[in-house]
Amino acid sequence: MKKTASKSRSTAKGKSTSAAKRAPKGRSKSKPAVNEQKRASFPRRILALLAWLCLLVALLGTVSRELPEELQSLPYVPVIAAFTPWFAALGLLALLLALVSRRWLAALLALACLGLQGWWQYPYFVSHVHLDNAAVSAVGESHADTHDSYARVMTANVYKGRASAKAVVEAVSDQRVEVLALQETTKPFVRALKAEGIDDYLPYSQISSSDGKYGNALFSATPLDSPADDDVDSSASFMPGGTVTFGGGETPIRFVSVHTTSPKPGYWNEWRTSLDEVAAMRSHKNDRYVLMGDFNATTDHTPFRNILGSRFHDAAQSSGSGFVFTWPANKPGVPKFAGIDHIVLDQGIVAGQVATVPIPGSDHAALLATIAVQ
Repeated sequence: MKKTASKSRSTAKGKSTSAAKRAPKGRSKSKPAVNEQKRASFPRRILALLAWLCLLVALLGTVSRELPEELQSLPYVPVIAAFTPWFAALGLLALLLALVSRRWLAALLALACLGLQGWWQYPYFVSHVHLDNAAVSAVGESHADTHDSYARVMTANVYKGRASAKAVVEAVSDQRVEVLALQETTKPFVRALKAEGIDDYLPYSQISSSDGKYGNALFSATPLDSPADDDVDSSASFMPGGTVTFGGGETPIRFVSVHTTSPKPGYWNEWRTSLDEVAAMRSHKNDRYVLMGDFNATTDHTPFRNILGSRFHDAAQSSGSGFVFTWPANKPGVPKFAGIDHIVLDQGIVAGQVATVPIPGSDHAALLATIAVQ
């Protein structure tokens, strides 16, 4: 009996010792599981951080688009607003990162950002007006017909006369341009245009300069009635105007070559003021206008939208031609990302076939459109 009891005790003791030995092993198994969870959650936290960073930038850019012009002319805000369409890409990236990292508030805000961007930019991809077949046929002829109600028009900033005059004249010839607006012309550049044969296509012109060095110009295939040095009375530059008649002389349209102040350090308020001066053209009721040129603003800038108001419309936007970026055109490896050149049309004037043409030597691409006067 003693031996059995002793065996029992030793067996119990052995079991208890085994259990004691096994217990630490059980606890040691839980530690790697916790560490694994921590390692798994670390990438998710990084993705969440990236989601919030992308979202913050996208929201700041989105908000800048809707600021009143007084706030939008604060230092560097015009530059931020110029990138508005590109903030949609950041918003999309923020949405994907938020979904992967399960940050639902960030995902919701990213969706709101994308919704606003879509609302603002969709007019560029949905045509509101259409050119009729007669307009397309008319500008497709080998020679421009100056007696109909259609015209191919073009605007180009020639970068203080550094652009290729030959390229400008070739574009006029190839595109059968009937009205041309140029900005930042110089006397040597105008002489170069004439040497390249601009008068063979557009023999009538009005060239104006406020400082005697750089100017803006209008060229036309038909006479410019009532030419003027400055139709806008602008503080930025002389913006020459002239009237071209369409439909066999029955419909006069006033063309203006526009060049506003560039938004850069020291000139933020001057930028806004020069756009406001062009916006005052909405009150000129005696003429119908086509305003062409370098506005130094996109449709995402409040002062430019103030120019449009309920009277004017932007050719690229109303024709559903997609984004038509014209600047910068001279940076190797940098694509054009801002549409700061515009063809702005009065009521009853329809546009289509909006496109750009590179002009060597200039920091802007030329902007073209076919217009139909109704």
